[in-house]
Formats: sequence, C-alpha cells, structure tokens
Amino acid sequence: VLGNLAPMDIEEYLSYLKYYEKDGVEHTNDERGLKRKLASLRSFYRYLYKNEMLGQDPAVKVDMPKIHEKTITRLDIDEVANLLDEVESGESLTEKQQKFHEKTKTRDLAMMTLLLGSGIRVSECVGLDMDDVDFKNNGIKIHRKGGAEVVVYFGEEVRSALMEYMVERQKITAADGSVNALFLSLQNKRISVRSVEKMVNKYSKLVTSLKHITPHKLRSTYGTSLYRETGDIYLVADVLGHKDVNTTRKHYAAIDDDRRRSAAKYVKLREP
Repeated sequence: VLGNLAPMDIEEYLSYLKYYEKDGVEHTNDERGLKRKLASLRSFYRYLYKNEMLGQDPAVKVDMPKIHEKTITRLDIDEVANLLDEVESGESLTEKQQKFHEKTKTRDLAMMTLLLGSGIRVSECVGLDMDDVDFKNNGIKIHRKGGAEVVVYFGEEVRSALMEYMVERQKITAADGSVNALFLSLQNKRISVRSVEKMVNKYSKLVTSLKHITPHKLRSTYGTSLYRETGDIYLVADVLGHKDVNTTRKHYAAIDDDRRRSAAKYVKLREP
C-alpha cells in the first residue's frame, strides 16, 4: 500500500490533520504540528527507499508547511507600571475580587514583580523554595528545562517586593508537601502554574483590553527591555535560558530593525 501512495495522497492527509475527530474528541494541528508529522513521514519513506523496500519516495515531493511567525505580544513601559500599580492597589477589581486581594496582594505583587524583573518561566517561579532566594547577592536559584540549576539575579524593585512577601510567608504554616514552597495558594499549598496564569490574566485585563497577556508575555516583556537597554542578544539568551541564540534573535528581530533604522541618524556626511 505504501508504494502506491502519491504526493497528492500525503498532501490530502496533511489537510485532514488540520482538523479531525477521533473517539468524539476534536483534534487540530497548527503549522508546526503538520511540519513535525511530515518530517516523520519523510524519515520513514527515506528509510524504506534507501533500503530498497520501495521504488519511490513520494514524501520528498511534498513541500514542508511554511511557518508564519506570530507577532510577539509584550507590555509597553507604561503598561508595566500600570499593571504593578493595579496589583498593589486592587482599586479596579470587582468587589468580590477585592476581598481576596487583601489576602493575596503582597504575594501577587512579589510574583508579578519577579516575573517582570527576571524573565523566569512561570514553571520556574512556582517551583521556587524559600531557601532558593539569596538576598545577600540578590539572586534566585532556579531549575531550567532539562534540569540545569542556575542563579538568576534581580534588581532592587524585585528585592523589595520579595522581602515584603517573605515576612508574610514566614508567618504561614504551609500544608504537608509544601513546607518549603515560596509561593503558596490560599489553601497554603504550592501555587500552581494554572493559578498564576489566572492571576496574570485577571490583573492584565485591568490594564489592556487589546492584548492577551500571559506569564510568557511577561517574560517577553523582560527580554525586550533587557535587549533595548543592552543591545546584547547573547546576554538576553543566557538570562532567558535559551539554548540557541537564534531562538532569541528570532523573537527580537523587530527590535533589531529599530536599532538599524536608528543608525541612519548617527552618521553625518557634511556638517550643516
């Protein structure tokens, strides 16, 4: 059967994968998903063709799906300031939200300031233990994807927010299994990634209705600010924990273009 398939059959299969139902469950694949599946098919057919199990390789004639990069969403400088103001005051929250805000505002401000001021992943943030914070050197010990343990440093604004929360945290008796956790839920358990996502969404809606802000967007905001200030793409890649600097470069290409445009005003050929 495999030997009878034509390139058009594989293209139809990829089209089917964009949206299908299986056991009553809807499944979709974006461009990256389709690309991975075609890459697997190509490897399979290449093996069969190379070992003379098939006389042709139809998969090699099918073009890889083009990846259309999404615009990187990030907060502007004034939006960052407004967001932290809202977290601190809670004035624009609903009456019901304000009742919870009194209990969580110190924790929320510490988490939001840390995410915006260090660029760590939300998974790294919720995984922090109290003894991972080093106020002497203004650093936090985190575990990167893949298991690497690194120290990320923070500034005075983050230090201040963390110290204020730490005073509150040390008075809380955490639930079993969360005794060392830095950030706790209202149930006194280690806070979950999902809870942080909901928290970020709640406050960001008060600041901007045009942007869908997630914890990862806070990470992008930090990366943008760091790159604008330093122009050092390798530093940004290192701090964000990107293994490949090209990943970082791709995300901040728009800033590169702004920097190149600004070069035009620096060189004068004749004095006016």
